Amino acid sequence: MTDKAASFSIKNWSQDDQPREKLRDKGKATLSDAELVAILIGSGNREESAVGLCKRILASADNNLSELGKLSIKQLMEFKGIGEAKAISIVAALELGRRRRGGEALERKKITSSKSVFELMQPLIGELPHEEFWIVYLNNSNKVIQKNQLSKGGITGTLVDVRLALKIALEVGAVGIILSHNHPSGTLKPSQADKDLTLKLKMAGQSLDIKVLDHLIITESAYFSFADENIL
Repeated sequence: MTDKAASFSIKNWSQDDQPREKLRDKGKATLSDAELVAILIGSGNREESAVGLCKRILASADNNLSELGKLSIKQLMEFKGIGEAKAISIVAALELGRRRRGGEALERKKITSSKSVFELMQPLIGELPHEEFWIVYLNNSNKVIQKNQLSKGGITGTLVDVRLALKIALEVGAVGIILSHNHPSGTLKPSQADKDLTLKLKMAGQSLDIKVLDHLIITESAYFSFADENIL
């Protein structure tokens, strides 16, 4: 029995048949669903390998990953060789896959005008009692990659780390950025500090081929655009 159990161990397989090594050497696309799940659980039971066990688990779900994702921890634990830890690993991995699909399905918002920036940012900062400075990072199609709060301050103002702003731009692959901050006082007139910061970011971005496309001052119901007023 011991020899039989040992023969089912992935360690005793040909290296070409070992899922981890196969993924490393040949790429993730070469693995079957069962092999990918086998990497999660690591080992099978005395009668079958991890891959064999995973094939049986998948067969119970009609070989459909979406159906597999509906199985509970308790249902997965009904398979010999699947304890709570392995069941949780399978459930967690499939949930990550579900969330990834959901994220990819969300179409990135395209910035077409200062108004579209206002519509994007007003719900975030338009009604705050304190000042916040945000940057919207765009790809080469002017679609939003992400938006980040760079600083949060009192009503009188806020401090912005220019190096951090551009570091994030490089990390996410942005080619353009749009600055935005709110004026809790309701005034739409840019201060000299607002103008200085805009110029500072614009000059710093030029050396990295990252363009500052606009800077919006946002209040509860209106906005001021540096680009629209030709003072960028």
